[in-house]
Amino acid sequence: MKKTTIRTGAALAAVLVAAPAFAQDLTFWSWRQEDRAAYEQFIDTFEAANPGITVKFETFEAANYNTILSTALAGGTGPDVMMVRAYGGLENVAVAGYLEELTNDSVPALAEFAAPALAAESVRADNKIYAVPFASQTQLVIYNAEIFAANGIEEPQSWDELVAASQTLKDAGVIPFANGTATAWQNETVTFGLGSSLMGKAFYDELMAGSTDFTDERFTGALSQVAEVAADYFPDGFIGLDYPSAQQLFASGMAGMFVGGSYEIANFKAQNPDIQLGLFAAPGETAEDEKLVGLYFDGGYAVNAASPNKEAAITFVNYLASAEFGQAFADTLSNISTIPGVTFNDPLLAEVNELNQSSIPYLMLAHFRYGEPSGSVLIQSEMQKLFAGETTPEAIGEALTTGLAAWYEPFKQ
Repeated sequence: MKKTTIRTGAALAAVLVAAPAFAQDLTFWSWRQEDRAAYEQFIDTFEAANPGITVKFETFEAANYNTILSTALAGGTGPDVMMVRAYGGLENVAVAGYLEELTNDSVPALAEFAAPALAAESVRADNKIYAVPFASQTQLVIYNAEIFAANGIEEPQSWDELVAASQTLKDAGVIPFANGTATAWQNETVTFGLGSSLMGKAFYDELMAGSTDFTDERFTGALSQVAEVAADYFPDGFIGLDYPSAQQLFASGMAGMFVGGSYEIANFKAQNPDIQLGLFAAPGETAEDEKLVGLYFDGGYAVNAASPNKEAAITFVNYLASAEFGQAFADTLSNISTIPGVTFNDPLLAEVNELNQSSIPYLMLAHFRYGEPSGSVLIQSEMQKLFAGETTPEAIGEALTTGLAAWYEPFKQ
């Protein structure tokens, strides 16, 4: 990977001044195994500006990361600095007392972060911040621009146009959508990556206000239309198609579209450097309906409250909150950094950032992972049954509302 140089200007000079005068070795844990080379470059830059502090970057399998981290923290063997999940995933470790509270005094850059990004790394009960947000992700439709051009397809502005574009691809012998749903979390991605505009911002606002629930026809109707598109335009046998296989279908040029997150951009380019990508927010019913993407914050950088190297850990987290780091993060990893002032030099990232201005939160992750059963677990299993013809959208609305009522106060009768 090309080496990234980060300016060691005023912000990093300030970090250097704050660095401890004696050697300290930090451990830094992450689930982002695929980003190791980039983080090692970032760490090299930090260490050059902060002699006396070294950082060992360790990665773990993503699916088991939360369990591994919580077990280590509970046993007193956790890292000094760690990536943590957002929303409910953050609360699980913060409420247990494992994370150091971060303030504008300890990390001054936090004062400039957007409120929704900070809320994702805060505990709801006291609004205290426990991590520096590192990225936002956007659920949308990614398409192969060469395939679209070859078939005379433009970005659809209404649901009927999306269906027509899918049929054009199918008639040309191209798989319209590469997605499969054998990997459980992909059911959730497909639901909100395709359905957010159909559901609409008014539904989201009323859901949050407690004046409606998941039995609302705007929600169940969207599920119905998503399921119809999947049945007609996903690959044959898509229910048994796992996530890596679906990625390969799209990256190889066998499919025209992929419902997924902005995190897929770097993935597809890595698999096929020659692929020409475009992206759009899946449309609503009509061209006049607001086109909405599903937006969420992916995680943050936190400090172990029991770290014996807390001063150095705070110094490192200040670097991870700096504009210099944010720019390198965006340029190297093709991700939307949450750090204010970052310029998105990649045209696709710039477009994602623009689409984010019309968004609703990625619903289950942002609001319904704070208790059991998790909204994500429910929607993933229920949508798999819908795709298999084993349930109805209306039954899903009832199952979600009833299941979440176990802990979500507005749904309790």
